[in-house]
Amino acid sequence: MSIYKKLLEIQKSVRGFGKDKRGHNYDYVSGSKILSHIRAKMDDLGLLLKQEVLDIANQRHDYKTKFGEKSEILSKVDMRFTWIDVETGEKDVNLFGANGMNDFDKGVGSALTYAERYFLLKYFHIPTDEDDIDNPDSKAIPTDEDDKVPPPPVHKPQTITEKQFNSALARINKGEKDVIKTTQSHNIFIPPTQLQVLREAEKNYKPAK
Repeated sequence: MSIYKKLLEIQKSVRGFGKDKRGHNYDYVSGSKILSHIRAKMDDLGLLLKQEVLDIANQRHDYKTKFGEKSEILSKVDMRFTWIDVETGEKDVNLFGANGMNDFDKGVGSALTYAERYFLLKYFHIPTDEDDIDNPDSKAIPTDEDDKVPPPPVHKPQTITEKQFNSALARINKGEKDVIKTTQSHNIFIPPTQLQVLREAEKNYKPAK
């Protein structure tokens, strides 16, 4: 069997992968999920995938988040992926590029991981939508979407009630500190008009002599 027939056997063995990992703003197919399937076929067929880094370019990026300032390294890698048939010595050489941005010591690792994952997905034309699971009747069968970790529940702040507002105002008038901050820390929203009243009360409070 030639190297290309072996590679075709790998391509024929998978119809698609459901996304099994969740990033900050997106879902994706993990490298471990891809490799767990393709690596087994590579072993059976006697194929190796040699990975070489041809060039690395690093660039520092400083930006602001809601948690403060952050600095990361954007790493751009040029790579060569070579399929090798260990029985015949046949090779199939492919050039590929990828980017990765992470902390100072992790940018290159992110780029290499991204490159390997997407090289395999694109080389074998593997779809990654949930409806493209490895089953011809996938639309009628639950996908692995249920295995994903659900996002944490979002608790919307409750608007301050009249009773809570009067209580906060009374506590301020008694000289209690940080009443507004304490109230808001309990996930209570204070409308601007009422917030202004509380702030004025804090500003004008004078302890009894």
